[in-house]
Amino acid sequence: MTNPEYKRLKEVIELLRDPEKGCPWDLEQTHETLLKYLLEECYEFIHSVETKNFKEMEEELGDILLQILLHSTIAKNNGEFTIESVCKRLADKMIHRHPHVFKEGKNNLSVTEVLDNWDNLKEKEKGKKKREIDESYLFFPAIMSSFKIGKKTQKIGFDWDDPSQVAYKVEEEWQELKEEILPQIHNRERIKEEFGDFLFSMVQLGRHIDIDPEEALRNANRKFLKRFNKMEDLMENSGVKFKDMNQKQMDVFWDKAKMMEKKGEL
Repeated sequence: MTNPEYKRLKEVIELLRDPEKGCPWDLEQTHETLLKYLLEECYEFIHSVETKNFKEMEEELGDILLQILLHSTIAKNNGEFTIESVCKRLADKMIHRHPHVFKEGKNNLSVTEVLDNWDNLKEKEKGKKKREIDESYLFFPAIMSSFKIGKKTQKIGFDWDDPSQVAYKVEEEWQELKEEILPQIHNRERIKEEFGDFLFSMVQLGRHIDIDPEEALRNANRKFLKRFNKMEDLMENSGVKFKDMNQKQMDVFWDKAKMMEKKGEL
């Protein structure tokens, strides 16, 4: 039975893309121009999950669905694919990649066994890659790419033995970065290269101590914003503004906000 609301939504999007009756903005969009909106909506959904705001989750999932339907409608008009073919392909893939559920009726597999089966079936479908780590590992945001590269090298045995070894590598990369920064004449390309090496090693340290670097950085960003907003409130209550203060004076309010956070007063 077709979901009536899904059917109505699909008709709404198709009308927006109608060459004669549609919306000028929607008609201008292509797969390429819509990419930034898909990214934005995904990050907005992540924020709604992190804040456990279920009304926002509902809205942001709708916005993501909008992007999926727009891409599918554009593709249909161009004779490339349809939302129905997208759904069929996904359903077929899920059934094929979960034989323990749909064929064998096994529900006693461990998560590791399920993931190994998934990878094996995926390799049979797509064929074995020519390289263990190819350019597909670079398709993601940089921190995620570094993490995935590290997970793959760990799987094939090319990795540090324990976190302490990675920590030494982080120290080594930090020293090399400092050596490039300290001279009066800077080589910007060398600094950028060493900075990248330092970030890469930090991501691998996070992996070894079972910390998702993206999640950790998002938490740090959130903590900074919380403190900064409190500092701004404290300054406003004292009748002062950023433009009237120097760094040392602002640090006084920052330290107050930091102390309030430690006491659980934020």
